Amino acid sequence: MANSISARPLVSLALPESGTARLATQIFLAVSGTLLLTLSAKTKVVLGPVDMSLQTLAIFMISAAFGMRLAVATLLLYMAQGAMGFPVFQSTPEKGIGIAYMLGSTGGYLAGFVAMAAIVGWAADRGWDRSPVKMFGAVLTAEVVMMAMGFAWLAALIGVEKSWQFGVVPFIVPDLIKVALASTLAPAIWALLPKR
Repeated sequence: MANSISARPLVSLALPESGTARLATQIFLAVSGTLLLTLSAKTKVVLGPVDMSLQTLAIFMISAAFGMRLAVATLLLYMAQGAMGFPVFQSTPEKGIGIAYMLGSTGGYLAGFVAMAAIVGWAADRGWDRSPVKMFGAVLTAEVVMMAMGFAWLAALIGVEKSWQFGVVPFIVPDLIKVALASTLAPAIWALLPKR
C-alpha cells in the first residue's frame, strides 16, 4: 500500500478525493496544461540555425507532474484545439492552421508529443520521477520515439536525407539539453517536498 501511494504522480497530492471536485480539478489542470503548451510553443530560443521552442520541455514536465492519463488527455485536448484552428502550435498562424497544418511537415512530431506524454507519464505513475537516472531513461526514450515519428513522417513528405538534415540533426543537442533539464527538475521538485 505504501508503495502505491509513493508512486503516484506529483499532481495527485493536490487532487481532491471526491468525484466531482476531482474531475473539475483535472479539467482545470488539462486546460491550464494546454495554455502552458501554447506559451512554450511560442517561446523561441535561438540555438544555431534553427529556432527552438520550449515545448518538449513543457511536455516532459507536464507529463511528470500529471501522470500518464491526465498528461495524454491534456495533449489530446491541445491537439483538438489545434485541429479546430486555434493558433496553438509553434508556427501558427504564419504557416497555416487546423488539420491542414497538422498534416504538414510537423505532423509526425505532433503525434510524437502524445507518445512522449504517455511514456513520461507512465514513468511518473511508477515513481521514476523521483530518480534522476530513471527519469533520464524515460525522458530520453520519449524523445527518441517522438523524433523517430517526426522523422518518419517528414521522410515520407520530403525524403530521408532532407528529413535527417533538417528534421533531426539541428534538434539533437538542444533536445538533449531539455532531456537533461527535465530529468533533474522533476526529482528536484520531489526532493523539496516534505516527506510523507
